[in-house]
Amino acid sequence: MDRTTPVAHNEEIELYIRTYYSLLRSSEPIRIRSLEETHAAMDSNLHHEASSVDLDMSALVYSALRLPTCVHSADLVVMGQRDTVFERAGYDVNSWNAVSARARRRKFFYEDGSATLAAFIASVSDIDDVIPCLVAFQIEWNKLHEKLSRHRIGDRVTLAAGTEKGLPSMDFLEEIREALNLDSGGITRLCQVWPGAQFLKTLRLAREKPLDLQVTVLGSGLSDYRSSVQHWWHKVEERAGAAQLAERPIYFVSSNIHSLVNLVSGIAWEMKDEIIDFIHRINPEGLLEEYQRIPEDDTGQLRNFLYYAQRFFLNHPSTSESYRKRSAEREAEIGIIRVSDPHCLDVQAQLFDLSKLNPSYFDPRMQASSDPATNLLTHSNAMLFNIDYPLGMAAYHIFSQVSTVTGQTLGVYILGKAATLNGRVGDVMLPNVVYDEHSKNSYLFRNCFVAHDVAPHLNFGTVFDNQKAVTVRGTLLQNRHFMHVFYEEGYTDIEMEAGPYLSAIYEDIYPKRYPLNEIVNLFINAPYDIGLIHYASDTPISKGQTLLSKSLSYFGVDATYATSVAVLNRLFDQEIQRQRQLVQLSTHTNGTLVTKKNPKEANEDKEMKRNIVIGSGQ
Repeated sequence: MDRTTPVAHNEEIELYIRTYYSLLRSSEPIRIRSLEETHAAMDSNLHHEASSVDLDMSALVYSALRLPTCVHSADLVVMGQRDTVFERAGYDVNSWNAVSARARRRKFFYEDGSATLAAFIASVSDIDDVIPCLVAFQIEWNKLHEKLSRHRIGDRVTLAAGTEKGLPSMDFLEEIREALNLDSGGITRLCQVWPGAQFLKTLRLAREKPLDLQVTVLGSGLSDYRSSVQHWWHKVEERAGAAQLAERPIYFVSSNIHSLVNLVSGIAWEMKDEIIDFIHRINPEGLLEEYQRIPEDDTGQLRNFLYYAQRFFLNHPSTSESYRKRSAEREAEIGIIRVSDPHCLDVQAQLFDLSKLNPSYFDPRMQASSDPATNLLTHSNAMLFNIDYPLGMAAYHIFSQVSTVTGQTLGVYILGKAATLNGRVGDVMLPNVVYDEHSKNSYLFRNCFVAHDVAPHLNFGTVFDNQKAVTVRGTLLQNRHFMHVFYEEGYTDIEMEAGPYLSAIYEDIYPKRYPLNEIVNLFINAPYDIGLIHYASDTPISKGQTLLSKSLSYFGVDATYATSVAVLNRLFDQEIQRQRQLVQLSTHTNGTLVTKKNPKEANEDKEMKRNIVIGSGQ
């Protein structure tokens, strides 16, 4: 019998989480060292060798990429929701240096004089992300310290760090590899984390100073997180200006900040020759080889390539400013507004005025690009509200805010990365059951997407619909036992945002807070589209490709655009049908003669009207 709600409580993981939350209630900073034992005991899937004297390169790389490089110079990490929260505690973070992590969107500021790193947090998910990353990084950094301080290679690293302008010679690298007891893949990944001259300088710092970080959370109440999201919304609304978001119906999309705009603007295709010439000259990320692999009977791969390469072209110093201006002018022409610096939350937003879009610019894979009925969009008053997908529970706070202050929700489409327990990197999963670790709820819903919506646009992966997903609290807060329990129950899709989004959708539908530890059926009363699409970035059980072993950058383009095309096709189809219905209602209201239809056509129109009313929340 298929049990909908699994039992996957792992005592070591639960103990670790309870430990750091109980310690963080302290009015004084706590030492990361006090969490190392419980961290190692949970045997995280990304930190198997936490207790070993040998370096765990997976954990070191993962945590280093999600923290600013200056973290190894810090003594204190301070977390808060807004600059006012920091100011109340005496931290003027706006005067500090803005720093960033390579693989995590989060606002960080560093004050060198006090060796203090400030991290802006949007929800408890940020705590569940930052704390394990800090612990993992400190454990592995101190292993580096032990090996370099006790081995003669440490003296040579210190001397070379002051003179070398780039990576050391291959012979020297080989000596470092042997001293650190790494394989060839391990030393390569270390060089990628700290590239060029940064490699030796960082190793010198590791030899000289072990880490003994302290951490504190300044604002811990739910109201602090809500206030942060409200401040974010005010920035969005201010930028939207005359768009009057509060009065207009919206299609809410959580995806990224590049794919949707590329699919509707047409600017990359118009710059095709210039971009390809740039790839031949500069060859960023070795993209020339990828370009040469694109088959002549192209099925969208060339456009995907141009969309990806365009950002290198536009951001390169050799590119004329006229191209950047041309791109910005096109977005303004078709009614796209970007909110690129929303201050406290590092979640960018885009507003698409559907009435201003020009179908002649659309990617040809989109049905609306050749459908004459697309002209109905010019009568639309709806906005497409797209955000750069947030982390974990920030999704709940953001959608709760947006659905509260906008006119009407017409559809919710969630597109993001996930781990797959039975597929490959690049595959696409469409769940209709989500178990949420935050609420302990199992959400059942009708996913408006099916495999056929994505498969025709996917060149390399496979699409799996009717899947079961589990929303976890953090990527480091999992171990193999945890994953196998879910796999045995048929859960194949692991991610971090679906559960919080569905909890917020529940509160948008029902006049009460989302329940706890229940089976929640959203089939019946959902008044609009709910669409969830995940593309695989990790295969944690198979030990094949993972987010630690292969960059998803260009490799993920195929799945990104196949799923984005599916989202826009569905969204435009819903809005065109809504406009058709509004035209019919207007015709009847004005008393204009309507052509009589045969019974089959009448039934089709009746069914269409019912779907549109449901889709528009009326």
